[in-house]
This record gives sequence, C-alpha cells and structure tokens, in this order.
Amino acid sequence: MMNIRTSSSFAQDKVLEIISSFSHSGKTYWEKRNTIKVFDTEQGKWNVKSFQVPHLINRFAYKYVRKSKARRSYEHAEILLSKGILTPRPIGYVEYSNFVGLTNSFYVSENLEYDFNFEKVIDPNFPDRENILKQFARFSFKLHENRIHHFDHSKGNTLMCAKEDGLYDFYLIDLNRMRFEEMSYEMRIDNFNRLSLTDDMIQVIGKEYALLIGKDAAQVTDDIRKSCQKFHDFTVRKSRWKKRIGKS
Repeated sequence: MMNIRTSSSFAQDKVLEIISSFSHSGKTYWEKRNTIKVFDTEQGKWNVKSFQVPHLINRFAYKYVRKSKARRSYEHAEILLSKGILTPRPIGYVEYSNFVGLTNSFYVSENLEYDFNFEKVIDPNFPDRENILKQFARFSFKLHENRIHHFDHSKGNTLMCAKEDGLYDFYLIDLNRMRFEEMSYEMRIDNFNRLSLTDDMIQVIGKEYALLIGKDAAQVTDDIRKSCQKFHDFTVRKSRWKKRIGKS
C-alpha cells in the first residue's frame, strides 16, 4: 500500500519516478541510519531522504497511531514557511506500508546550495564568527517567538547562506522532531544545549538573546552554560551505559 502527497501533479509523477529508482541512482549525500540522495530533475536538484525502516512497534505506530517521519517533515516544512522560517521547499512525501504497519518512507524537498552549517562556526577562527552568532541568536529567538520547538536544534541542522551587508539566511532541516507550542524560558534555554557551544559562543549568544527577551545577560549566559553542561554530562553517561550493555 502506498500513500503519496506532493505540492503539484507534476511533482507526483517525478517523485514516484525517483523513488522507484532510489536504490540504484542519485548522488548519495548521507548514508547512516537514514539515506539522503540528490537527484537532478527538470525543476532543479531535489533532495530525497529515505528513512530507516522502523522496528515493529513503530511500524504499527507510524501507520495507525501517529504520523510518519516523512509526513511530519513535509507538514512541518509547510508550517515553517507559513511562519516566515526558511527551510528547503517541500515537494512531497511517500509512505509504503502493509497490514503490519509502515515499511519505507521518503521525504522530498528542493536541494539547497548553502554556504556552511552551524557546525563550521564552532571553529574559533571562522570568518565573521561573532556577527554570525548574534544573528543565530536572533534566528533562535524568532523560532521561539513563533512557538517552534525544534528538538533537533543541533549543530548540523541549521544551514546558512551569506547575503550582502554581512547578513545571513538561516534554513532549518531535519524537521520531523518538532512541536508547535508556547516556549517557556526554561524550554528556550534548553533549546541551545544540543549545539556543542563553546564558552565564548555561549557568551555571544547568551548576551544577544538576553537583549531580545529583556533579561539579565549574565543570568541568561549562565543558564545556557549550565544547560549545555547538563546535556553533555547526560550524553557521556548514556554513551558509557551503551558500552557496558554492549560488553555484557
């Protein structure tokens, strides 16, 4: 059984053509749990994300209980664009399932030619770094003010395109883990903790974000630092636990 939704009838035909040839064509951009490939089409380059086949419980859940990652990615992209938040233009999604549940799913969007992602800015010698960090703080504030809680607000999931006069466009990707809800102060602060921020980055972002929310810069900076440290400690403990389980 197949379910497909696309932005146009033309896109539907092309999406189905690409999905049918996905395993043996396209240029592979990423291949771990999920696979991302780029395809050349008459409408430009398209980015196609094939999600890992879920385990049995999630196969059932994604068909009968909640939306699949591919569907959420598409619908979240539409919501982001409606709120003035940039993300590569969504083209469609495809779901395959049987009586047990979801098997394969794909999300298709326009391929974005970007200049760099947030991870590059971690380098202390990256050009125009402080300016970029201040603009990133404003971008994060815009997300939070628009009730956008991106659970994967991490170093690889914000793409940046340089413009004129020292300005940058910020594009969100990896959209399936997202909730649209009022963001409390604590939620806003914790939303920075997956970014692998260094102390000097926290200082710049914290000060700029404090100005935007009308709070003391020292307090906001300290709260971001504590949240980042707490998340780091948690990931270290989790990694050690997985290693112990693997050895047992």
